[in-house]
Amino acid sequence: MAEAMEATEDTGPFVDGVPAAPCTRCQADASPSAEGSGGSGEHRHLCSKRRRVSFADASGGKRRATGVSPSSAATPCAAALQVGCRLRPTEAAAAVSTSAMPLAALAGGPYFTAASCLDAIDLCRVDATCRLLLTLNGLPAGPWYVVGDRAFFGMELDVGGGFLPFEQDRATPAVPSASSTSWKARCELFHRQAPTFSPPFSGDEIVNVEHPDEVAYCRCRLRADLLATRRDRGVYVEVEVLANADNLSLAVVDFEGGGRSSVTFSPETGAVLRERKVRESPRAIEGTYIHLLPAAPPGRRFEGTMGLYLHGGHLAFFRRWSGSGPAAAVPEEEAEAEAEAEGLPGGGGGASLPGQWETTGFCTDLRWARGPRLSMCLAFRDDGAYRVRVARVDRAPPSLPARSREAYQEDKWSLLYGDDDHPLAI
Repeated sequence: MAEAMEATEDTGPFVDGVPAAPCTRCQADASPSAEGSGGSGEHRHLCSKRRRVSFADASGGKRRATGVSPSSAATPCAAALQVGCRLRPTEAAAAVSTSAMPLAALAGGPYFTAASCLDAIDLCRVDATCRLLLTLNGLPAGPWYVVGDRAFFGMELDVGGGFLPFEQDRATPAVPSASSTSWKARCELFHRQAPTFSPPFSGDEIVNVEHPDEVAYCRCRLRADLLATRRDRGVYVEVEVLANADNLSLAVVDFEGGGRSSVTFSPETGAVLRERKVRESPRAIEGTYIHLLPAAPPGRRFEGTMGLYLHGGHLAFFRRWSGSGPAAAVPEEEAEAEAEAEGLPGGGGGASLPGQWETTGFCTDLRWARGPRLSMCLAFRDDGAYRVRVARVDRAPPSLPARSREAYQEDKWSLLYGDDDHPLAI
């Protein structure tokens, strides 16, 4: 480069292959009458500097092509590379619309396949990056529908005066307030309200129960008929008990379908009850029960986490004592003897350790239920100060439960009856 710049002093610069014309003063200095005049050398030095700059600018730019090759066809992108400037928005839109593979052409195939692997948080980030992707994500069968179907299929919300499924089916009357809701808004609604309680309770936590035998229903309902069509989908509901004034149980009932039956799990006794209300007033209940987990010592109130899991038309329950729970709810020798005498499963023998998940395993099917809609609720035996909240509603239980062999043998269940004069004793 230095040699080229020095050559400009002798031959002059070239611009596009044409020698640059010298300035007027240089021409005057070059005339015979200007020989010997002072200052001409200094001027020629400055003029050569100007020529060097001009030569550098000319040589640093791209020469105009004299021929057009197939690879240099006139397109907006190619033109932008040649002139070294960014495309205007209108030019960028024209480039996308005239290109061989526009982004919108991927909507029904590769993009939907890739976006179906995203969760709700990642999909929100995609929405914020591009208006086109925001539109594609909200299509009727787009990524937001896939995310919601994966998380909330088989669930309904108690919206006051009706039930709102995630996907409106033809058999269920539409809820007017939600008929025009987008899939993204529907996902947000279910994510926010599924882990809450229905009126008269509100929110996701109960801190006080005013009346004995109070029942608090979860806002989320389960559609057993829909879940039966998708064997890969289950629903897990987890409840955290931080303060317990007396006694509470987790139950699944069929009252919304006109039934009078329920399956209840008592975390303190480790028993599962199948009950049927035979008389409303005076109240009378009959059914059967079985102990599948070790019982707590008498007078010990349950504090910890409990949950239920519905999958494939079968129910399983979970329990985990808090850190202050009994290190050994029942002495090991006594528990083993009781398990051997009653033929309980392996989960029923041994001690209950704080922080350790226990499960009844799948212990009953849904033949007792009337109608496809199941409601989950908490039953409080006495009033007082509680602190109970719905921790989560999703697909994943703490562990995949096995089928309890004893629970599906009817002779292992004990008879149960209770009324106003004969309280239930398990």
